[in-house]
Amino acid sequence: MNLITSRDNPLVKSIRRLSQDSSAYRKAGQFWLEGDHLCRAAVQRGVRPLQMVLTESFWEEQGTEWAPHSDQLIVMPDALFASLSGLESPARMGFVVPWSDQAQVLPDASTVILDRLQDAGNVGAILRCASAFGYRQVLAIKGTAALWSPKVLRAGMGAHFGLHLVESATHEDVAALTVPILTTSSHEGDYLHELLKNGRLQPQCAWLMGHEGQGVSEALLAKARQKVRIAQPGGEESLNVATAAAICLHASATS
Repeated sequence: MNLITSRDNPLVKSIRRLSQDSSAYRKAGQFWLEGDHLCRAAVQRGVRPLQMVLTESFWEEQGTEWAPHSDQLIVMPDALFASLSGLESPARMGFVVPWSDQAQVLPDASTVILDRLQDAGNVGAILRCASAFGYRQVLAIKGTAALWSPKVLRAGMGAHFGLHLVESATHEDVAALTVPILTTSSHEGDYLHELLKNGRLQPQCAWLMGHEGQGVSEALLAKARQKVRIAQPGGEESLNVATAAAICLHASATS
């Protein structure tokens, strides 16, 4: 166990960058995972962190339980840890986890394609839905919120560790998929509930979800085999993209 008390310690500075800069993980080759819920989800999926960082109070309460999960255990004062946190109510533990962008596309995997989604909460929520409903892969087209940023990690609630994630995916990566591509549309295509009722919805597919304001790009729309509408009896013009994704992914998973 190593005790760190200085704000100027190199590891403290590194964690501060990872927790406060949404894209710092790409340059550093590691990301910051904060909170016992997310850390436990990672451990359950076989993740072994480079460093485990605990506050002094957490170390006294639960240190013996967590110590075996990392070869490098760091303990610091609660106030110092709080200065690193990106949370309104700071957690008391976190992991520094190795990261690589070498993931290759799995052509035949059930997939969710994110086309330039900007909101970290939407992206994390869709990852959570994808994991919950049995999808294996997520392709994030360049321009999508950084998948391993602290905000997306928190919104994903541990889903990251059960998915095959490809960042900065290209249109060629989408074209490499061998599963049929479906996309949502507000104004055209078959209604989702009718496809489900008539047994015309395939469970093995790729759902294409577009930018919150602009929707799916024309180039990617051209790759979709089918456009699907979600019935909205209440008369709203459109649904939040994370809500639409949840409806579509659940429908496919149960078809």
